[in-house]
Amino acid sequence: MTTSDPKTDLRFYLQSARDALLWKLDGLAEYDIRRPATPTGTNLLGLVKHAATVELGYLGDTFGRPHGEPLPWLDDGADANADMWATADESREYIVTLYRRAWAHADATVDALALDTVGRVPWWPAGRDEVTLHHVVTRVIADTQRHAGHADIVRELMDGAVGMDKGNTALAPGDSARWKDHRERLEQAAREAGRREAGAS
Repeated sequence: MTTSDPKTDLRFYLQSARDALLWKLDGLAEYDIRRPATPTGTNLLGLVKHAATVELGYLGDTFGRPHGEPLPWLDDGADANADMWATADESREYIVTLYRRAWAHADATVDALALDTVGRVPWWPAGRDEVTLHHVVTRVIADTQRHAGHADIVRELMDGAVGMDKGNTALAPGDSARWKDHRERLEQAAREAGRREAGAS
């Protein structure tokens, strides 16, 4: 068994999630990266904007490392969930570049501090706002992976593109006919389970 550095492991999984999230924008038009795909408005570019905001806050402000980025969507009076969607004036380039700057700032924080360094989350209640860097990096990884999963589903429903990146679908091999058969088999199993449930009641 080989040993590894905890920071290296954390950075690897965080970067993997970042890359997967950004890849979901590739090849799509402006409308498609912005359009709400769920009843609560989940959209691809908004997920990236949110992820950038999370990194700047948790891996910047929490440890007294100001990032200097203007984030008007966090201002008093901003629309609810303003960090989860991009206005027509907020270009793809702006949001993606902001996210990459957030990465650099977050990575510099991880590099500069020990994992047991204690910070304070400004938007958490006083007395419950102290966290370690280790906790925060783990939290940011979990948040980014969760939203990368949202992006997986949104993109697959949009145009069928799946996977972590162009070279890794993370799926069993198969062409569209195989996946159509697979989906129909699942639909049949679900219907059968539903009939059994109805018959038992």
